[in-house]
Amino acid sequence: MRIRNLPTLLVLLAWPCALVALPETDRKIEDAAKASYNFRTVLENRVAAKASDGVVTLTGTVGEEDLRALAEDTVRGIPSVTRVVDQIALDPALAPRSDAWIALRLRSQLLVRCLVSSANTTVRVDRGVVTLTGTANNQAQKDLTGQYAGEIEGVTKVKNDIALNASPVPASAEGEENDDASISAQVKYLLLTHRATRGLKVRVTTVEGCIVITGEAGSDAEKSLASKLAGSIRGVMSLTNDMAVNG
Repeated sequence: MRIRNLPTLLVLLAWPCALVALPETDRKIEDAAKASYNFRTVLENRVAAKASDGVVTLTGTVGEEDLRALAEDTVRGIPSVTRVVDQIALDPALAPRSDAWIALRLRSQLLVRCLVSSANTTVRVDRGVVTLTGTANNQAQKDLTGQYAGEIEGVTKVKNDIALNASPVPASAEGEENDDASISAQVKYLLLTHRATRGLKVRVTTVEGCIVITGEAGSDAEKSLASKLAGSIRGVMSLTNDMAVNG
């Protein structure tokens, strides 16, 4: 017996297999988001990702707008993601530039940067005055922690009371490895939260810790600062800045 419309029949037979494959891909996306450094550590598991046919819906609550962007950019860096729907809420108790907001932003900065330690640093903020205590391996680490605190909007003064360790300890943030999707999102996060680079539109790709940045900068100094910020992220193995300068 001849079978007419054989191609159509084969498509119909294969359709159940296609339906089975999509949920598997979606589960991989969800698992990758959940396992990312940004979701586990920076966002403290306060954001959840639900995937359907490659479209990822984010829910949860974060303390500031830029952390919402960090979550979005992390998910966009995961293979097979086609679109991100952001339903993340902002914590109404954390007003921008308030003491609690400043403390949260500084903690987030310390978690993504190398050569400093969030685990060994205690942050207190009172009417814009940041007091740092804890320990550092050396003077350079202490000074760098204070520098990062001073760069945050709303900070009026930094009192750096961090003590130096007699016996240096590893400075890696909580000993966790950074992943490529998190690193790419962290580059954008640092550019977004810095006064001098927040207006930059960039594209960032990371493969095994090697970063490539493209886009446009208004000056050589702006491009250089973008490189400096990206290079300060922990886990970065190499950095290529291909941004065009249109100054």
